[in-house]
Amino acid sequence: MKIAFFSAQPYERSIFDETIAQPQYARYKLTYFESRLTADTAVLADGHTVVCPFVCDDLSAPVIDRLHRMGIRLLTLRSAGFNHVDLARCREYNLRVTRVPAYSPYAVAEHTTCLLLSLNRKIHRAYQRVKELNFSLSGLVGFDVHGKVIGVIGTGKIGAAFINIMIGFGAEVLAYDPFPSEEIRAIKGARYVPLDELIADSDIISLHCPLTADTKHMIDGQNIERMRAGVILLNTSRGGLIDTKALIQGLKSGKIGAAGLDVYEEEDGVFFTDLSETGLQDDVLARLITFPNVLVTAHQAFLTREALRNIAERTLLSVVEFERGVIDTTACLV
Repeated sequence: MKIAFFSAQPYERSIFDETIAQPQYARYKLTYFESRLTADTAVLADGHTVVCPFVCDDLSAPVIDRLHRMGIRLLTLRSAGFNHVDLARCREYNLRVTRVPAYSPYAVAEHTTCLLLSLNRKIHRAYQRVKELNFSLSGLVGFDVHGKVIGVIGTGKIGAAFINIMIGFGAEVLAYDPFPSEEIRAIKGARYVPLDELIADSDIISLHCPLTADTKHMIDGQNIERMRAGVILLNTSRGGLIDTKALIQGLKSGKIGAAGLDVYEEEDGVFFTDLSETGLQDDVLARLITFPNVLVTAHQAFLTREALRNIAERTLLSVVEFERGVIDTTACLV
């Protein structure tokens, strides 16, 4: 069975090559394409049975139409998020869709913690100063995370891992999730509260929820106005959870003291791409990264060896299950 692998990166290829070399995957052949999957590049999948896309790939209705006409029978996403997939069109064609429901949650939770500590203790600014032989400490004052109130929106595996890290720092955690977890209820120092209360009472807010019609721009101008002055906002989930223009206004007014972002709502065509020679055409993102109290990483929170190995194993296991006719319900979307 031939699998078309789009948006292929060197760091993924090595892990997938190791995984597919195992005996249970001997029947499968991976074809790597550096190209992002779009209506124009979909033709590359001709002659394959399975397409393996990433979060930056276009899986809108026109692309699904083309893949269906070429005989593609399975989309095995190597990501947890699936907001970029037209699932309704996939159902029309009985095109099966799977995802990686859980890879190393520690990878993303630890990266979120890294963003928080770097912003708070001004590590990025201190690093640049020292390289220029400026050893002044002026403007580098931070605060103890110990004793602060951390608001965590979304308490799945990643949110739970981040909560446990924050509890280890001695912080108080306010959690919100429409489906509360008994695991979180059992953590001393963490409690569920309504979203409005979390927004109003947190010193630091971290987003760990999926992007849906209900959560799109959940952090908008109104909610930013309800936040404590100087709040630190962290997002390692999906860019569309935050209204970026409202975020910029919050940064300009000082309402938001700092923002750590691993995702951006218009990241397609920007993230995972080297634009150092061509320049950045997105004026909103260009403005955002000019703020000294903003840290943007290019959707790399998942990028650990452990997570990549988990992604490769789950992605290929979905192909095996597809052939057997029984796909794990936690991984199956259509």
